[in-house]
Amino acid sequence: MKPCLLPAAVGLLLTAAFSPAENWPQWRGPRHDAISREAGLPAEWSDTKNVLWKAPMPGMASATPAVWGDKIFLTSEAGNDLVLLCLGTDGKERWQRKLGEGSSKARGGEGNSASSSPCTDGKLVFALVGSGDFAAFDFSGKEVWRFNAQERYGKFSYDFGMHTTPVLHEGRLYLQFIHPRLQAVVALDAATGKEVWKVNRPSDGRAECLNSYATPCLWVRGSDARLITHGNDYAVAHSLADGKEVWRLGDLNAKDRYNATLRFVTSPVAVADLIVIPTAKNGAVVAVSPDASGVLSAGGKGEVWRVASGTPDVPSPVVFEGRVFLCRENGVLTCLDAKTGRQFFSDRAHAQTYRASPVIANGKLILTAKDGTFTVVKPGETLDIVGKNKLSDQFTASPAIAGGRLYLRGFAHLYAIGAK
Repeated sequence: MKPCLLPAAVGLLLTAAFSPAENWPQWRGPRHDAISREAGLPAEWSDTKNVLWKAPMPGMASATPAVWGDKIFLTSEAGNDLVLLCLGTDGKERWQRKLGEGSSKARGGEGNSASSSPCTDGKLVFALVGSGDFAAFDFSGKEVWRFNAQERYGKFSYDFGMHTTPVLHEGRLYLQFIHPRLQAVVALDAATGKEVWKVNRPSDGRAECLNSYATPCLWVRGSDARLITHGNDYAVAHSLADGKEVWRLGDLNAKDRYNATLRFVTSPVAVADLIVIPTAKNGAVVAVSPDASGVLSAGGKGEVWRVASGTPDVPSPVVFEGRVFLCRENGVLTCLDAKTGRQFFSDRAHAQTYRASPVIANGKLILTAKDGTFTVVKPGETLDIVGKNKLSDQFTASPAIAGGRLYLRGFAHLYAIGAK
């Protein structure tokens, strides 16, 4: 894998100074980067070790829990219903609310209509499910607002169901809807659910590529921020004020050798000085400067580097201590230099199916395999596995880290992992 080296400079990348307990308000955590700054988390766990409690779930889901204070929020199927659950950090259910109906299965039962993760601002919790039902509740379970996205924006036509997750930032919820009937990005007022803006997101993609199952990512540096949407052959940066395009990255699916099945599932990730854009199916990985503008193409201005392969099919990248980590769907972990794209290693961590995205906890990389194996890796320039932990469940949801605990959402149970 040879990177295309460009003269653009990349400054110091975000690193984490670990600190006491914090909330995990949405899928990729408090800073949208899948990095926890907590210390004192257990390094080892099993069915009989460091499981503080496990709570039965009413059905399966691939959604990551949102945690705020002493409350945990999860979406789930429950028979034919799609529901939002609130549990206490003691593992006891506080309330359950119905969001919608009809939990269609995806990818051989690995996903369903409860794949979108909830998010919270500490006052309200927001949950979207594959039926298009989107609602906000206060922490007592009282409904504040509700609408159906299919009624508001048109019927979904995703080949494998709607799985995109809302992004919450400073009082707004951001969503991308990219499928054959609609190519749009919307911003909503979190307090009311009312539309703030909606922009069309045109593309020249075709066939299966018209579908995107990715979630937008947020780039933040000081008071500046961008929303990065991903799908239909392009990654696009939008102004948060009005949705206007700031830059558009192309050459993610070469037109002269077009792959009509290159639908994007894995999502981009951003740190202060770098935005990492994956593609699909072991395709190209591209690093973009946050100061880019206009139309970006392979080897052109605004790109920092581009490598020809390495994109996971589902798990999203993590950037930590100057390195980019990509966990392939078959358990191969690839590590790249964040400044140059140079590959340090690409080795198998654990031979299994991977759908959940990696997280950083206790300064270690945690990889979640579907079979319940959690591989703990010391981030570095070689594959350094420091532990493997196993739970008797199946996992396609990414972990949440809050209050000195790991919360692991299995098909059958939610597990609270902490030092006893």
